[in-house]
Amino acid sequence: MLLDTASLYFRAYFGVPDSVRAPDGTPVNAVRGLLDFIGRLVQDHRPDDLVACWDDDWRPQWRVDLIPTYKAHRVAVETPAGETDEEEVPDTLSPQVPIIQDVLAALGIARVGVTPYEADDVIGTLAGRATGPVDIVTGDRDLYQLVDDDRRVRVLYPLKGVGALQITDEAWLREKYGVDGPGYVDLALLRGDPSDGLPGVPGIGEKTAAKLLDAFGDLAGIVAAVDDPAARLTPTQRKRLDGARDYLAVAPKVVRVAGDVPLPAFDPALPREPRDPAALEALAAQWGLGGALRRLLAILRT
Repeated sequence: MLLDTASLYFRAYFGVPDSVRAPDGTPVNAVRGLLDFIGRLVQDHRPDDLVACWDDDWRPQWRVDLIPTYKAHRVAVETPAGETDEEEVPDTLSPQVPIIQDVLAALGIARVGVTPYEADDVIGTLAGRATGPVDIVTGDRDLYQLVDDDRRVRVLYPLKGVGALQITDEAWLREKYGVDGPGYVDLALLRGDPSDGLPGVPGIGEKTAAKLLDAFGDLAGIVAAVDDPAARLTPTQRKRLDGARDYLAVAPKVVRVAGDVPLPAFDPALPREPRDPAALEALAAQWGLGGALRRLLAILRT
């Protein structure tokens, strides 16, 4: 089981009241919510291995170099000298992220991030290396591209908390979008994604993108059709696609998750007992995590 950790702790932050606080008054709603999410996922799905995949670089420069608008609207501060690389997050969430890191370390749950890559890239690399079934837990549709029935890779997309999950396999993707996992990359880049600063092809929405992919197979087939007078493109579609050639040339590298991240050595096995009980006890006392940790430890031990 591969967790898109930031996606989950953002959901926990907005789903658990910020009245959930440590003894010193610090909000810990994201921390406790994430621990309960992990407990529910382990209880319901019983993975042998679990990795908390991490955004060591949430906006890699190599992606920005290709598409400058990539996640630009999420940058927290802009200065005359240029943008910072700090992601804008709620003031009361940022202080909770180091606590999450410390708690995962004390529990012995593997947390893996690599600069200059996003958690998506870590997930893509681990999914590609896996020899058994893989469940990817994320609220990010971009990871639909990794769905592969033959390799038993699916996405569990939270609908409400993590108790109600949309099980995304190839049949679901074809029913919803008319594409398979790899085809979702082409669909996404044609359609664009404002949340990631991907402009897409102007005038080409999701339904039109799906029809074009159905007609021409993939992005390469669509681009070839633009140069083929006999291809069944409307004049407007041909003009729009032709005008977006520069974007279409670089977008696949930006949208497609990396599958070759140089990962550090780590142990993905789900722990039955905490790696550092003393540290975990101290964290529980300092941040008021007793109930959430007791629930999670009870599940890990069963």
